Amino acid sequence: MIIRRAEFHDIEKLVLMRKMQIQEEGQTINPLIDNELYSFFLKKMETNELVEWVAVDDLGDIIATAAIMFMDFPPTFSNISGKRGYITNMYTSNKYRGRGIAGLLLDKIEKEAIDRGVSHFVLHASDMGRKSYKKNGYKETLAVMEKIL
Repeated sequence: MIIRRAEFHDIEKLVLMRKMQIQEEGQTINPLIDNELYSFFLKKMETNELVEWVAVDDLGDIIATAAIMFMDFPPTFSNISGKRGYITNMYTSNKYRGRGIAGLLLDKIEKEAIDRGVSHFVLHASDMGRKSYKKNGYKETLAVMEKIL
């Protein structure tokens, strides 16, 4: 297995992995999402606002993904830089789960963020991923509120 940064030629596979992830999380697939996801990955990777890491098996297939989006917020006493890393697209193909791959990818994106001066990480954990995040030092908070229009 190889762990590396995702490249532009990986975007089609990243789209597929993202669709698998959100479907497993209970969302109904909308066939119109492909173009939106492709455009999103392309734009965010071009601007370096999103960095995605992938695990690749011996056949060259992507088997797991993890991404971090870099966001600037107003500074606070607990986060003077205001920089935050939003962890997203954490997904491992079913037959490779339970092998610590997510933890290896999480280490890569955290190191990437630290190199950019980010020390505050946030994410929305699925029920499936919650255990892995806790194992890696993440704590649940009640800080997020949401409204969907």
